[in-house]
Amino acid sequence: MTIHDFDAGVREAEPSVLSAPGFDDEIDALDLRLGADSLVWKFYGDIRGLFGFQRLAGTENCIEQLAKGVEDHSVIFSDFLGRARRTGPPIMRTVYSDDPYGWGHRVRDFHREIKGTISDGSRYHALNPELFYWAHATFVDQVIYITDTFIRRLSQQEKEQIFEESKVWYQLYGVSARSQPQTYAEFLEYWNAMCDRFVPTKTIVYATGYLRQGVPGPKWLPKPVWRVASAPLNAALRTVIIGTLPQQMRDVCRLEWNPRMQRRFDRFTAVMRALNPLFNRLPTKWLYVEWADEGWQRTGVDPRKLHNGQAC
Repeated sequence: MTIHDFDAGVREAEPSVLSAPGFDDEIDALDLRLGADSLVWKFYGDIRGLFGFQRLAGTENCIEQLAKGVEDHSVIFSDFLGRARRTGPPIMRTVYSDDPYGWGHRVRDFHREIKGTISDGSRYHALNPELFYWAHATFVDQVIYITDTFIRRLSQQEKEQIFEESKVWYQLYGVSARSQPQTYAEFLEYWNAMCDRFVPTKTIVYATGYLRQGVPGPKWLPKPVWRVASAPLNAALRTVIIGTLPQQMRDVCRLEWNPRMQRRFDRFTAVMRALNPLFNRLPTKWLYVEWADEGWQRTGVDPRKLHNGQAC
């Protein structure tokens, strides 16, 4: 898909859900699910995925139509953490539950009334295929990027496999796939082109404020004391979190990044990858978020023994 295709498609501002008569019955008859043998199952619910929370949420919300939907229809400015807790579990269950198609439809249907206009007066709709696929693409990117950066290096073949599995994942939502790239190479071209159109939306500038200004302290603690006490925390967060972001997002969010910070980030991620054998000895309830662990327990598969080989 080209950026021209995105512009033309997203301005239609129309939902494109796959709900023709008989369609749901036909889909239900298919084995449309990911499973314990997939790389998405192995890596998506890994607790180390939390390192990518800002990359995931941030890249999504650097596209104006999506950010405006969040601004107009969510409580991000009054309950930032609460919104994150409500958003994550249904998507996790789309992958790991025993009813992936049902959960995928729930995720889709949450977005049926999310529509409005952006700064130039053009309309948007969350179930427009170009916009809905962009949101999905950020999850695909997260699985590949976080695994390759913090868990273990992925081979080219593994990255391509995750992308192919992501097509099944997307089908579970029941939204048109007309904007979906067909190969991993096309996905990378699409991703880079979308990053080049990032803008400093109100949503993302707000959500990255703690990286520019520091983490706010407790109200009972004097600000000068917190400024000193929080300095190591803020330095660590800026290195680790800003390090995960595409440069285009750093630029639009005015987040400082330099070669010294890159070297610190590279050292940290190398240590994390070296510790992967130790992580794989943890109980699954510690290694995976709860919705993923539920899936592993239900299938009776031990994920710690799967897909541990290093990229060639």
